[in-house]
Amino acid sequence: MVTVRKTITLTEQQGHWIRAQTEAGNYNNDSEYIRDLICREQKPNTELETIRAAISEGESSGTPRPFDPEAFKKRMLSVQG
Repeated sequence: MVTVRKTITLTEQQGHWIRAQTEAGNYNNDSEYIRDLICREQKPNTELETIRAAISEGESSGTPRPFDPEAFKKRMLSVQG
């Protein structure tokens, strides 16, 4: 994996927070902590994009058909039983 070196500026309080996380053994170093924060931020965005794509696919799939919940339940029960 190619890495990119970045320089960031933090408040003193933020620096203390990161140091506390690494000293507590939660992370090996500052970079690992920052990468974890970014990954956690990316995950919901990826999930949201997946949902948006599914909605778009559904909207472009054609004319909606009537839905009969009772018939659906019967079909599901017959498949299970």
